[in-house]
Amino acid sequence: MSGGRFISFEGIDGAGKSSHIDALAAALRAQGHTVLLTREPGGTPLAEQLRSLFLQQPMDALTEALLVFAGRRDHLRTVIQPALAAGQVVLCDRFTDATFAYQGGGRGFDATVLAQLETWVQADGAGGLVQPDLTVWFDLPPAVAAQRRAAARDADRLEREDLAFFDRVRAGYARRAEADAQRFVRIDADQPRDVVWAAVHQAVFGRPLAAGQGG
Repeated sequence: MSGGRFISFEGIDGAGKSSHIDALAAALRAQGHTVLLTREPGGTPLAEQLRSLFLQQPMDALTEALLVFAGRRDHLRTVIQPALAAGQVVLCDRFTDATFAYQGGGRGFDATVLAQLETWVQADGAGGLVQPDLTVWFDLPPAVAAQRRAAARDADRLEREDLAFFDRVRAGYARRAEADAQRFVRIDADQPRDVVWAAVHQAVFGRPLAAGQGG
């Protein structure tokens, strides 16, 4: 796998993606890659401030979308694009697919508006968009995810939403995956950790994980 690759991890809260993205970063570094591990909302001082507002303050769906795209613009311009230009592997815990899933699916906000924001914010200067080369989607039933979240931490504003909201988020991810099937790899996250890690490894490295290499 060459450098300068952009990989995003997606899924509803509680799907387990954060622990596996850390394991993937370690595996890539062990192979000699320079890895940038980052997240959205967030990833820069400005975007982290916007993240705090986003997760704690009440607001409507359009305000949510504007905040996350504002943070994303700063994140792309100051962190992600320079890292890719330098040949690094960028691992991002959520990216634009999350906006279409949470604000588009969960909130029922107009996907046409989200697509316009995506075009403005992620223009690559060559007529295309900056998008991940690979998106690993951790798909998990919302009820299972809710049990995991309750056992792990106090809920933020979005995590306090009901199961119907997360059903819509999950459906939003499914629509994005169907629309860009070459970029997405769906992982069944309702499996033992080592089985999930083996699937992640296969998705990224394109070969089965050898025995004893589970994360």
